Amino acid sequence: MTSIIPSGSLVWGLQLPVQSQSTVYCQEWEPDAGPDELARVAKAADAAGAFYVAVCDHIAIPQPLDQKMSGTWYDTIATLGWLAAKTTSTHLMSHVAVLPYRRPLVTAKAWVTLDRLSGGRAILGVGAGHVEGEFELLGLDFARRGAELDQAIVEVRDAFQNEVVRGAVVRPRPVRPGGPPIWVGGSSLPAMRRAARLGDGWLPQGPPKMGMRAALDFIRTERADAGVEEPIDLGTFTEPVHIGEPTWEVGEYTATGSPDAIAERMSRYKKLGVSHLQVRFPSRSCDELVEQIGRFGTEVWPQVTA
Repeated sequence: MTSIIPSGSLVWGLQLPVQSQSTVYCQEWEPDAGPDELARVAKAADAAGAFYVAVCDHIAIPQPLDQKMSGTWYDTIATLGWLAAKTTSTHLMSHVAVLPYRRPLVTAKAWVTLDRLSGGRAILGVGAGHVEGEFELLGLDFARRGAELDQAIVEVRDAFQNEVVRGAVVRPRPVRPGGPPIWVGGSSLPAMRRAARLGDGWLPQGPPKMGMRAALDFIRTERADAGVEEPIDLGTFTEPVHIGEPTWEVGEYTATGSPDAIAERMSRYKKLGVSHLQVRFPSRSCDELVEQIGRFGTEVWPQVTA
């Protein structure tokens, strides 16, 4: 287990639109969008220097939950594989892949292949899952999902690191030594403990009940108590960002203003000691989102890292 972000560095990434369309975060323009818009946003993030672009993982949403979560969830590995050919440097991440849905060896095969095809740009973000009806649909035990995830992480990492697993050969081999890093998602105590003890990184999903600073301290302490000496890539969400003075309702907690003002807000996250930020850009169209991403990469982020 090891980090992939250099010590003392801070990077940013974003979850892609269109691929998943939960009503919690979907923008009004997304239901009418498709692969062209998805590719445009990923290319814009790549050009703007985003460390990663991320997609979600659901297989089928039981009714009537689809009214809240939507039924549109492009397949995770197929989407990232398609985007690998359309980008050059940004990492390709699942936020998060529900490992209990699939046999660990199947997951490992898909992700070493993605890593090989993308030139070593895969990041496997993992989680236990939360839709009980989806587990039932797949014939899986929802109550065992945490234990299944723990075991899956161990088995997937084994296949990442070793060509021969239980007497069988797993090829192609990943580009990155040891395989894609495994970042554990979730803001519950079990998820944070799992990240500390089994992960190369942490992906929060919603604010931890204890607060972000306390959560980061908890993960560091748990990792030390487990005897894991390798550094871990710890992340956080920022507030939504809109560069400029909006003429429309962008949300109460959205950071707005000049690039200088936004850069000052983003710089505050350095005090948390995190290494990666996930940024969201409210938008009314794909054009506007692409424009905001470009400005963030060229006008804001250089000031943050200066």
